[in-house]
Amino acid sequence: MFTTKNLSPKQLSALTALFLAVPIGIAFYVIENIWWIGFAALIITFIGSYYLISFVLEWFIYRKIKLIYKFIYQTKASKREETYYKYILPQKGIDEVREDVEKWAEQRSAEIELLKSNEAYRKEFLQNLAHEFKTPIFAIQGYVDTLLDGAMNNPEVSIKFLENTKRNVERMVNLVEDLDEISKLESGEQPLYKENFIIQELIKEVFETLSIKMTSRNIKCNIKKGCESPINVFADKEKIRQVLNNLIMNATKYGKENGSITASIYKTDGKHVLIEISDDGIGIAEEHLLRVFERFYRTDSGRSRHVGGTGLGLAICKHIIEAHNQTIHVRSKLDVGTTVGFTLDAKKD
Repeated sequence: MFTTKNLSPKQLSALTALFLAVPIGIAFYVIENIWWIGFAALIITFIGSYYLISFVLEWFIYRKIKLIYKFIYQTKASKREETYYKYILPQKGIDEVREDVEKWAEQRSAEIELLKSNEAYRKEFLQNLAHEFKTPIFAIQGYVDTLLDGAMNNPEVSIKFLENTKRNVERMVNLVEDLDEISKLESGEQPLYKENFIIQELIKEVFETLSIKMTSRNIKCNIKKGCESPINVFADKEKIRQVLNNLIMNATKYGKENGSITASIYKTDGKHVLIEISDDGIGIAEEHLLRVFERFYRTDSGRSRHVGGTGLGLAICKHIIEAHNQTIHVRSKLDVGTTVGFTLDAKKD
């Protein structure tokens, strides 16, 4: 079925010229009553009208459209673009041009929304960063001022204040190191050294490293029954140790006393392995789950600064797992517990 949609300028010129030429040809035939005069009038009118209309469309209308395209791309036209403007663009129908402009407008709108989102995230990040640094700095300043005001003459007070100052300095050092770690992960400055290793053995090593902290809260750690069989993964062992250390440390901090931490390991599709670390602690409210991997994001008073840490642990975990081209996720329910899982490549031959 014939349709005028997406007619090119030449097709539109030909159609318009035909509409003009036919009645003129018929008129000449009626007046002269000679068929070839009517036919000649039709041909002459068609050719003349075609070139005139085509000229008007391409030189006046499509010159404006060409400027619109240049504005869209916002660049000085290259030879390739000039070829496009000269030969391809004039073949496009007005509807096709409209669709191109609408797509460009949608892309711009999406870019603007992304920029707004990034700007809001940047402001929030800088506010959080300033707060994270101000807290230990003001504490150190208070201890030093108190010591200078005479407290250093009291050995017991001075030792206590110096110990507190040391803890705050260590907190700042850890914060700087974690920020540096994220910066290197984002820029790709830290290459991955992948190897095959048994993930259960690494989990047991991390359990052993953190055993003192777990014992102080009487938290038991274990590998889920049925997941004990050795499973090889292909990854950067030390980076995954860092991920496990952060996840198990969080489970220790936010798990309940006399509770448990369970590691589960599953083969998924033959190419990947799923590792999950679960606790039975305070849990995370549903509205916070999408943001727990953001830098410095705090969910509630239960996960506040008094438990220690820089607030960057989960963000570092996310960067490390994504550097392996894998995914990390979290499931949680208040007063039930939290499970953080991530995937790794299975053993490579």
